Amino acid sequence: MLYQFYQRRIFPHILNQVMQTASLMDKRRELLLPIQGEILEIGFGTGLNIAFYGNVDTLYALEPNAEIYHLAAERVQHAPFYVKHIQAGVEKLPFADSSVDHIVSTWTLCSVAKLEPALAEIYRVLKPNGTLHLVEHVKHPSSGKIQTLQTLLTPVQKRLADGCHLNRDIEAHLTEAKFNFVEKRYFDAAGIPTVAQTMLFARLQKAAL
Repeated sequence: MLYQFYQRRIFPHILNQVMQTASLMDKRRELLLPIQGEILEIGFGTGLNIAFYGNVDTLYALEPNAEIYHLAAERVQHAPFYVKHIQAGVEKLPFADSSVDHIVSTWTLCSVAKLEPALAEIYRVLKPNGTLHLVEHVKHPSSGKIQTLQTLLTPVQKRLADGCHLNRDIEAHLTEAKFNFVEKRYFDAAGIPTVAQTMLFARLQKAAL
């Protein structure tokens, strides 16, 4: 019962604060400003991305955690475009095949319980040449010491941070899911502990039919 209280009443507020770290907000802006039209955002969280969408018509806000979405209420209310909340998981998206132009994921894939079927769903609903825009913390690409620490701490991190994995090789998973990288780079985010500091910034496309 104590853990449930933490998950429902405490963690959403911690998430809201951590994800407003200045370096992360800068990357949100860089990722999101070029996107136009209709967007599906998976792991909508507390709505921090709303401020950085430039020319959006409709935002489908996929967020399974109602307590987290509750913290987005004011941001949603003042959004200059239509926001529709979808309380569902990414492992089973309520969208037709090849129906979405843009999917956004900011620090979400780390916490998806079953990543392979989730990526398959994202691939399924993207239109041919549709784009997945993402920023994610990842398994360190070169430091064995950090990789070992990430693996040791991941069981604890999953309990404290709603399923978050510190040691996922996101690039490898995306490649296996048959996405084509249009843009890809790694960076270290200032203000984030070393064990979770290395991030992947990427845009990927579904191959044309």
